[in-house]
Amino acid sequence: MLKHRGFPGRLPGSDFQFVIRRANAKKGATKIVRRERYKDRAAPDRRADAGFMAALWNHFGEEPFERGNLDAGRLSWLIGREVVWASEPADPCSYEQLLRIDRKRAEASFPEVFADPDAFDWDEDDAEDDWE
Repeated sequence: MLKHRGFPGRLPGSDFQFVIRRANAKKGATKIVRRERYKDRAAPDRRADAGFMAALWNHFGEEPFERGNLDAGRLSWLIGREVVWASEPADPCSYEQLLRIDRKRAEASFPEVFADPDAFDWDEDDAEDDWE
């Protein structure tokens, strides 16, 4: 499993995780499934989605990226909309699956991320680098 060095481990000031520490050797990667985002979602959940999108955009831009140690639960809120499969056939249970950001849809859903790239205050403690 590829570890994305320098990618924030969580949303600052919260317990919303963005990465996992280690691969699941027994069961394999958790399946990414599209989760419906309803209008009445709680503000912290919406902020976590925006923070994750900001981290993805700052780290990868429009280039395809490997799922690696990115959290399946976080990806599931964005998959099929702002984040799409970069290779077919898609394998939602693979750590090696390539993904990419659909900028047009991401900008429509999270305009604050693209308007102010420094909207989220990532600090040294948020980076995943020190996880083994």
